[in-house]
Amino acid sequence: MLETIHIFHTNDIHSHFEYWQRMHNYIKTQRQEFSKLGETSFLFDIGDHIDRSNIYTEATLGKGNVQLLNEAQYDAVTIGNNEGITLAFEELHELYNEANFDVIVGNIEPMSGPNPKWLKPYTILQTKYGTKIGVIGATAIFEVFYKELNWHITEPREVLIYFANQLRDQVDILVCLSHLGITEDELLANECPSIDVIFGSHTHHLFEEGKVVNNVLLTGCGKFGMYTGHLTLQFDHTTRNLVKKKEMVIENAILPEADGEALFLANLTEQGKKLLQTPIFQTSKNYNKEWFHYSQLSELFAKAVLDFTDADCTMFNAGILLDSLKKGIITNYDIHKILPHPINICVIELSGVELKEVYLQAQNEQWPLLELKGLGFRGSIFGKMLTYEFTMNKQRELLVNGKVVDLNQYYKLATLDMFTFGYFFPSFKYAKKKYYLPLFLRDILIEYGKKIV
Repeated sequence: MLETIHIFHTNDIHSHFEYWQRMHNYIKTQRQEFSKLGETSFLFDIGDHIDRSNIYTEATLGKGNVQLLNEAQYDAVTIGNNEGITLAFEELHELYNEANFDVIVGNIEPMSGPNPKWLKPYTILQTKYGTKIGVIGATAIFEVFYKELNWHITEPREVLIYFANQLRDQVDILVCLSHLGITEDELLANECPSIDVIFGSHTHHLFEEGKVVNNVLLTGCGKFGMYTGHLTLQFDHTTRNLVKKKEMVIENAILPEADGEALFLANLTEQGKKLLQTPIFQTSKNYNKEWFHYSQLSELFAKAVLDFTDADCTMFNAGILLDSLKKGIITNYDIHKILPHPINICVIELSGVELKEVYLQAQNEQWPLLELKGLGFRGSIFGKMLTYEFTMNKQRELLVNGKVVDLNQYYKLATLDMFTFGYFFPSFKYAKKKYYLPLFLRDILIEYGKKIV
């Protein structure tokens, strides 16, 4: 007997719900049709479903996303870095308490105390005809961030290989939910060919028909809900072998529009706005934002960062400030519009020589118009790099707080965590630094706003 099994899968939605309803109308219809034919189907998400730049996600701290996953009848998910390191410890610990699906993550656990009740290193799903499908999963390793948030994270490939070896003899088919990225997926496939399929994510890659590495099928459906994956498996009950693995993707934009789609999106936004309308402080004047100059708002934000970190100086790009700060009563919603990014502050220790080099690098004339994507940034363009409390005089000497720096002395620079990943300032990657988690940029501005009222 040949049994056909279907697995639909999504990844890196990042709280982009534009196609959510039509996508799940399609999946639901397909699953119903397959059920009539006696063919079992499952639905997986491979992480980064949430993104706190979305008003609804921010207001519900991701629990609204879990509700949407429940309503869509997902069977299993893993977490991405947006679930793992953009929520406080308690928020992630409780995130999936109401989930009606399995959450499979084999490489995280609390540094102390009990595991969340939802956390599983693997699960075994079963088809109508008794075929057992082992599901393992892991998330990308951001060790410093997880440690700051009181989570212990281990090297994912080692964990996945361990559970693959544990499960292989217990199941007929073995699949992996990998929020690790394409390079890690390829390494895993080469090291562990006993896995039949690796559902990929994190690097937002798109494999329209999958990619076979060492006889392991790899998948990837891009980002933002633009595609849905549909994997078809055939299992031979006579030989007890998996004889077919076929992947295809569906472009969600060309699916029929769902009834009430615009209303659904408007309702999510309205719910988020309503929950975030809490007054937090009051201003006596307007603070303008500028993307190519210093502004009243950038100065206010710089003061907030320096007050929060007690650093010697600060640097950030003007493009992070997406809206002006109005005069009057300010709510959480107002601040979220200005700073929606899931970005944290980091303080880096640099010698005077290194700080001068950073200042000169920051004068790059190509950066202001750069259309930056990723790294946590949720704006449109990079904007001017702004430096506060450090500058250069006519003699080309670096000044910190108005004084010429000692090139051998160390100074504390407060900046955005996205600059520490090595893309803009390679030296930051290896410098001594402290990340301030779980507070985002908007939280720091809020706390300062409360002080100056």
